Amino acid sequence: MTSIGFIGLGTMGLPMALNLCKAGYTLTVFARDFARAEPLIRAGAHAAMSPGGVAEVADIIFINVSDDAALEAVLFGSGGAAEGLGQDAIVVDMGTTSPATTRDYSVRLARQGAVLVDAPVSGGEAGAKAGTLSIMAGGPEPAFRRVLPLFQCMGQNIVHVGETGAGQVAKACNQIAVSATLLGVAEALDFAARQGVDAGKVRQALLGGSAYSRILEFHGQRMLDRNFVPGFKARLHQKDLGIVLGEAYRLGIALPGAALAAQLMNALVGIGDGDKDSSALIEVLERFNGMDQ
Repeated sequence: MTSIGFIGLGTMGLPMALNLCKAGYTLTVFARDFARAEPLIRAGAHAAMSPGGVAEVADIIFINVSDDAALEAVLFGSGGAAEGLGQDAIVVDMGTTSPATTRDYSVRLARQGAVLVDAPVSGGEAGAKAGTLSIMAGGPEPAFRRVLPLFQCMGQNIVHVGETGAGQVAKACNQIAVSATLLGVAEALDFAARQGVDAGKVRQALLGGSAYSRILEFHGQRMLDRNFVPGFKARLHQKDLGIVLGEAYRLGIALPGAALAAQLMNALVGIGDGDKDSSALIEVLERFNGMDQ
């Protein structure tokens, strides 16, 4: 039976790993904070003392960490997973990292006979808990097929987008679309309030027409309720938009909507609200327009 490893048990990683346990897989896991592993240990998982310890016993290693630097440390730092990888091992990066970093790490792992599949997700903490994530995968087709039954424990919309790095490109596209829509919803609700019209009823009306989106449905309600308990933290959204704009600069292309959203997300983090949900973007807009909440 395939041995499974999971590294990175944060807001997203922990419920994703738990869903693998619920599906009957035995995992070997690692988290910098050992307490994060305790729910998995109770579910039958084993804990390793380092990422390399996970790789020594696992054929497929899932990693969910915050950024490029964290991924490099987990893979290639002291005690990193690369030290323990066996031949034909598959490393699955389910965090959001840059396409360029993904391709570089794929080459480095290939020298050891391992394959990297980049598989970032969308759906937030709620989707991770429910096992309904959208998973965007890049990498060789045989490796994707080998991992697919495991993906199906964590998500519902699972697409093999293309070769290595394509999953991260798709996630960047997701963040471009989400950011523009998030800003549009914030502007619409703020505009309604400035007109003296009930923004909640405006949202209800828009949900039945062409303006419908999941952002309007879920994040629009968050904005109305001032409920910014994070499903996806603003500082992580800021990081993702940094990846988007870095790639745009490299390619020499204009992404004015993403650039504007990134500046507003920078402002949100800058005022100390980086750990709020990214829907708190509306608060920055309201400050610009002179309305304190």
